[in-house]
Parts: sequence; C-alpha cells; structure tokens
Amino acid sequence: MARDGVDESDERSEGLTAFESKLVNLLALLLVQERKQADQITLLNRAGFRSAEIASLLGTTRNTVSVELSNQKRAKIRKPTNRANR
Repeated sequence: MARDGVDESDERSEGLTAFESKLVNLLALLLVQERKQADQITLLNRAGFRSAEIASLLGTTRNTVSVELSNQKRAKIRKPTNRANR
C-alpha cells in the first residue's frame, strides 16, 4: 500500500522512505569524498553501514569491503603495544 506517494517496497528496513534513504547515502558519500578507499570503508562502517551498503555506495564488491574490514581488524590486533617506553 502506498503512503504519501512512496511505495512501501522502496522503504529500507529502518523505516526510511526512499527519499530519506537517498539523503542518507548522499551524506555518507560527502563524508568520505576524496579519501582513500580503505578510509572510506572504515568511516562508513563506523557510521553503521553494512558491507553490502558500503560496497553499493563505493561502487565495489561486498567481498572487497569485507576483506578490507578484516585486514583492518587484523592489523589493529597485531599492533604491538610499546610498554618499554613508559
């Protein structure tokens, strides 16, 4: 059933209309413009976007996003803490 001219099938699961969803996507793209892809992925992930959404926004694959997030997580875990300098 349509509401205010917006088909419910166009709404996101969070209850956003199609127009609101486009605005969110636009704001996300403005946030990450002119940054390296790895930084874009990090920022969008921290903003709450899922891998598939990030991939769609950046024009890449979900696998690329997942691998990048995995690599970042692994690098963070491996980052040595320098306790000798304390």
